[in-house]
Amino acid sequence: MRAFESRTSVVIGAVLLVLAVTVVQGLWTDRWTGRQVGAELDQAAKLLESRFPKTFGDWEYERDLESSQAELQRAGAVGHVSRLYRNKKTKARISAFVVCARPHDASGHTPDRCYPGAGFTIGEPEHRQTISLEGGGVAETFTGTFVKAGQTLRVFWTYGVPDKAPAAAGPVDPSRRWIAPGIARIALNGEPSVYKLYAIADQTRLSSSQAMVECQDFIGRLLPALNESFVLGRPSPSASGGESAALASGAAVPRERGSEAGPDAAADAAR
Repeated sequence: MRAFESRTSVVIGAVLLVLAVTVVQGLWTDRWTGRQVGAELDQAAKLLESRFPKTFGDWEYERDLESSQAELQRAGAVGHVSRLYRNKKTKARISAFVVCARPHDASGHTPDRCYPGAGFTIGEPEHRQTISLEGGGVAETFTGTFVKAGQTLRVFWTYGVPDKAPAAAGPVDPSRRWIAPGIARIALNGEPSVYKLYAIADQTRLSSSQAMVECQDFIGRLLPALNESFVLGRPSPSASGGESAALASGAAVPRERGSEAGPDAAADAAR
């Protein structure tokens, strides 16, 4: 009798564990929210790829970077942009890599995992850094360094989430706030889409302090310009034709060719 009760308890415990995992997974993926999460995510991805700015402050677009499909798959990227920028005054170069993904995908592929997997060791452990944005406001970021074969990369990363609930103008609210949560998977849960931004500088050719200054300036000018471009490109109910109509209908928006790279490949590009 005791053996039967013991087996029954094990079976019940296993069933409860499966149910708990199913519930958590369902909440992470918005399976039971009734929202059109797939459509919202797709629209956010198209907006990212069609409106990402090429110039802001003293920074100007230099070229697109090669892409790694395996890395994009690991990051769960629905949309992505990867470009090399150059500061026309200081001549510094910074790679920007951004993916649009579901919250549980965006939170899982972090630099402390992907860089060691590419042969880097952690130099300066990650820590939070608040960056002042041009025109007001701040962005929360993480930063750290990664070292391999005499090369040191300064990496900043942050998560962009909708600033407020979607309005009547369309399913995607272009306004974003940029955060660096301690437990990203929990903090990002429930968001329809997440942008994950990496800003990468080759610190081998720069001093540590200069790399920090360049990256902070880059992010501080990029994010306001990105938000402004999103607002300008936001679809409206009266939109007809062109990019706005394509975004509003979910149709494909023409994308620039010459693909983009993940943070691993940006190691060479930032030199």
